[in-house]
Amino acid sequence: MNLSVKEIAQACGGQLVLRNGTKDDTCVTCVVIDSRKAGAGSVFVAVAGERVDGHRFVGQVYEAGAFLSIVEKTPEQVQEETGADCSGWGSYCLVKETLQALKDIGEFYRKKLNIPIVGITGSVGKTSTKEFIAGVLAQRFRVLKTEGNFNNEIGVPLTLLRIREEHQAAVVEMGISDFGEMHRLSRMVRPNVCVITNIGQCHLENLKTRDGILKAKSEIFDFMAEDGEVCLNGEDDKLRSLSEVKGRRPHFFGLGGNPSEEVTAGRIESHGLWGSNAVLQFRRPQTANSDAEQKVMQGEAVAADTAEALVHVPLPGVHMVMNAAAAACVAGLFGLSHEEIVKGIEKIQPVEGRNHLIRLPGFTLIDDCYNANPASMRAAIDLLALANTKKVAILGDMFELGEDSDALHAGVGEYAALADIDGLLCVGENSRHTYRAASEHGKGKVQAVYFPDKEMLLKALDEKLEEYIPQGSTVLIKASHGMGFTSVLEFLQRKGAVM
Repeated sequence: MNLSVKEIAQACGGQLVLRNGTKDDTCVTCVVIDSRKAGAGSVFVAVAGERVDGHRFVGQVYEAGAFLSIVEKTPEQVQEETGADCSGWGSYCLVKETLQALKDIGEFYRKKLNIPIVGITGSVGKTSTKEFIAGVLAQRFRVLKTEGNFNNEIGVPLTLLRIREEHQAAVVEMGISDFGEMHRLSRMVRPNVCVITNIGQCHLENLKTRDGILKAKSEIFDFMAEDGEVCLNGEDDKLRSLSEVKGRRPHFFGLGGNPSEEVTAGRIESHGLWGSNAVLQFRRPQTANSDAEQKVMQGEAVAADTAEALVHVPLPGVHMVMNAAAAACVAGLFGLSHEEIVKGIEKIQPVEGRNHLIRLPGFTLIDDCYNANPASMRAAIDLLALANTKKVAILGDMFELGEDSDALHAGVGEYAALADIDGLLCVGENSRHTYRAASEHGKGKVQAVYFPDKEMLLKALDEKLEEYIPQGSTVLIKASHGMGFTSVLEFLQRKGAVM
């Protein structure tokens, strides 16, 4: 890692205290916020969280070989507050706020890097699209990508600080819930390519409307490279309104529903839960004159050079085909051949918690319990409907939906009632609206059941599993992350393994 102790102190404007022979030109190996991940040559940032104050563990990181700690408190202050023995502290950098210091270090490090970074945001599908783009680019480049849920103001700088000399490109997921957050993320990432998957109904508690969401997500352009490119979902009405970004025309991808789309995935042939075949069409408009350029910006068809390629998208659902189109659009900007793009798409593997299929002797699970909003709920229900078995959806509360939360939960219930599924188990305080709407619109076609909380659901499943989930069924598990539905997944994995 090309970052010295002195540079770290300069980046965060801290007061550097050197101990135990550490020199300021010493290069560090990594930056961590989890003391358990500290090792030889590491830097530990002592973030004070709601439940755990990282300052309590500073002494331990030196024992593990850390060179430096970024702290808000001196060893004397920590010892006075906690009673911990701080005599073993090594070198440290005293700052006003450690979280801001982490972001400052991430921004400083990014400026030293000379590789292109793809920044991805959107209401739905960020993680899956990130996997597709990284997987396709990996056919030619050594790529670093966001891991897990490291897409916020803590995760993004940690992701940037994982980039090493051997990497030739990076794909960074960027998630927000309020205005200003994306501006700060963009300042750190400084993307060369910006991708927005869609503008849906999420984080409405702060962003209020889809126009508010568009405004907040568009902050990704604030620190885009001067020669940066923009790739947008051409099927999204809000994104189609962005005919120009910093004087440059965006590149649109989609399913062929907009004539301005340069990369489309059409003639989709579903193979149920096992993916889809589609034809990728690469259409680069011939815009040698201003009239043609203006037509494209207005969504009108113009003469174009077109090429096609058949691809198998190994993950199920039309939304995954859309992700493949997004990846193809980005890969084209990196100069990948159509053959490389197809090969990369066909190698994509599911991410745990995101439409991950788990085959068990008793039934098949669709693990989509990482997070949820109205758009992703509908997409997951559509995915479940592809199964050729009995179909059961276990849906929990969606958070951060603001004043329209009740109506949006009811909308999911109505959608589920009209979908081709057999059973609906609604869990949580907000999901009572999902249950009521499903009961009203289902007309007995969908067996809907309501459970006030997760514990009641698990108790019912333990006592009458086959009543709710017949053997051989396909089961969707989805809710906002705060519902803790991983415990539902783990319970069903144990039950399904012995049926």
